[in-house]
Amino acid sequence: MGNCKPNGLTHGVGHGYDSLDGRRLVKRHRRPLRATFFTVEAALGAPRRSGLWAHADFLKLWADQTISQFGSQITFLALPLVAALLGATPLEMGVLSAVEMLPFLLVGLPAGVWVDRMPRRPILIAGDLGRALVLASIPLAFLLDALTIGQLYVVAFIAGTFTVFFDVAYMSFLPALVTREELVEGNSKLETTRAAAQIAGPGVAGTLIQLFSAPVAILVDSLSFLISAAFLLAVHTGEPAAVRRNPAGGVRAEIGEGLRYVFSQPLLRPIASATATFNLFSSATFALYILFAVEELALDAAVIGLIFAVGNVGALLGATAAGTATRLLGLGRSIIGAMVLCGLASFLVPLATPATAVALLVPSLVVSGIGNMVYNINQVSLRQAITPARLQGRMNATVRFMVWGTMPIGSLLGGTLGQWLGLRPAILLAAAGSASAFIWLIASPVRTLRVQPPPVEPG
Repeated sequence: MGNCKPNGLTHGVGHGYDSLDGRRLVKRHRRPLRATFFTVEAALGAPRRSGLWAHADFLKLWADQTISQFGSQITFLALPLVAALLGATPLEMGVLSAVEMLPFLLVGLPAGVWVDRMPRRPILIAGDLGRALVLASIPLAFLLDALTIGQLYVVAFIAGTFTVFFDVAYMSFLPALVTREELVEGNSKLETTRAAAQIAGPGVAGTLIQLFSAPVAILVDSLSFLISAAFLLAVHTGEPAAVRRNPAGGVRAEIGEGLRYVFSQPLLRPIASATATFNLFSSATFALYILFAVEELALDAAVIGLIFAVGNVGALLGATAAGTATRLLGLGRSIIGAMVLCGLASFLVPLATPATAVALLVPSLVVSGIGNMVYNINQVSLRQAITPARLQGRMNATVRFMVWGTMPIGSLLGGTLGQWLGLRPAILLAAAGSASAFIWLIASPVRTLRVQPPPVEPG
């Protein structure tokens, strides 16, 4: 949960910024584009495009994420399989998962300051190019017969650092690209294609790994980041002028402002706490998931990929149903109900045996996929809608620091428990922890929300 993944350094700085959330700026750029689309389509008798389908720069961002998410599904499956190929123990698998998430603890908060100070698009492009380069080192080392578990740790850490900056900038860039009223539509579209990538990606990944080996398959992910960067280069919507403050205390003071904002908001604090709790324990599960599938359930790479591919249909269903769930249940109930679904689905994993692996793992992924998407689309849109533009980067960085910062701890916890208790008991304990995450939300004002509240300035 978060919810699945940077030219011109002054791009957008010269444009006037007419309102706090950039609505007038975005509309000013989009009206000529829409007028052009509508004139041509009217002349041809074609149906008019509506909403974000007529927003050319959003469509580029959407294409960028579709391609990179598809590639990332390969590494998601291939990296732990590479570690297993190198003879990794449960503890080493936990360490591998931990070092990938460790940058969210080490540089997550300063990343928010820099994202608020700089245009976001160059950061996104740099993040894509950096990950492309570092991932390409794995197939190169494999072909040279020099690949080690130590290199996997280094690659995971560096790629994770680029991901920190990319994710904070990405979540802060969308509100500058679309209007406040279009945030749910934009997040739904982005999550829908991410879900589609999760369906197709694992099956393709499993096949590539079977045919060419896991290290070579990672090269496809590296190439996907290069294509992703090319789409971002084509985005031209102006961003708000970079805020270049130099308060007493510098970066530390700006980090403090972001922390105070998140912890003082009665809606942001419980959402961050619930997501952090769920991520802590779900990371413990995933640190052992592939090893459990290989050693306890006797599954090969192709079958594991197929299970993820079929199971991830739930993510697509959740992404398309998020808006409907909110209209029927209200915003708060849809967020809480989605978290409960994810927790319950976690218990199916440790119950699986070689005879029932597919019958239990696929439903677990389907249910958790539905819950995850409904939860993420609504809580991310809520966060973006209520946060002032000047605090978007630091709000997202603070929340990511909390919710992804628990993931390396969870991975180490899972690896340690797996080494000490065995894989199945460790995953069962982690499932119980995941199921408890909704308590933060039940005890908060989130449960009373029907629709998105207005933006909230710091007190």
